[in-house]
Amino acid sequence: MTLTDDQILRYSRHILLPEVGGRGQDRLRQARVLVVGAGGLGSPLLYYLAAVGIGTLVVVDGDYVDLSNLQRQILHTTARVDHPKVESAAEALRALNPDVRLELHHDRLSVDNVQALVEDCDLVADCSDNFATRFLVNDACYMARRPLVSAAVLGFEGQLSTYRPHRGGPCYRCLVPALPSSRPTCAEAGVLGSVVGVLGSLQATEVIKELLDIGRSMAGRLMIVDALEGEIRTVRLKPDPECALCGPHPTLKGLDIHRRPSHAAS
Repeated sequence: MTLTDDQILRYSRHILLPEVGGRGQDRLRQARVLVVGAGGLGSPLLYYLAAVGIGTLVVVDGDYVDLSNLQRQILHTTARVDHPKVESAAEALRALNPDVRLELHHDRLSVDNVQALVEDCDLVADCSDNFATRFLVNDACYMARRPLVSAAVLGFEGQLSTYRPHRGGPCYRCLVPALPSSRPTCAEAGVLGSVVGVLGSLQATEVIKELLDIGRSMAGRLMIVDALEGEIRTVRLKPDPECALCGPHPTLKGLDIHRRPSHAAS
């Protein structure tokens, strides 16, 4: 496949990068990325993935735009309050880059639909805001052998990692073995909108690196951002030999452990 003159101009600053070039830009154009959540993290991530020229963005979110979303969810506008988030996101992304194909799923991510969605894409970006969805996405990616780029934010802090246990790294359950008994949400504890923007942008960068196989992957590492202190640190993550999913003696098999559907909101 070749790029058109308009595409060469649109992506010229990428093509100038030796790590990308024309071949890399064409790889991005052929890629399919599943994005779970079109909210706080999903907004900057989707904007930058559309801008960079990802060929197909598959967006899953069952929520509607709320006025309280707008201090951080920059895909949406006041005029689109009460609209489905996937439709609001599509309006913004098509205006930015009409070349990008959008597949929209105004639905909750569940055990019934997650595997087909994951298997149909090259990579998954988890922008959800709850542990149940993160476990569901992680388990489906493990079964489908798809890389997962996941981020989370609360208050002034955030974290980011890439999970690809099919290549020897840890999975999300190696970091969080079980659902926490209690953990405040953004609706309960608050979140600074610009911090969500930082993490979503970093997440988009890791997605692009994974698709092009460039740079140093975040697989096996966890980035921790403390915006209030102005600190970013990275810690090593190793596969957990006792992991119930990807360990040598797994006790979790298949997706039947997920009994109830989960929200894909952020």
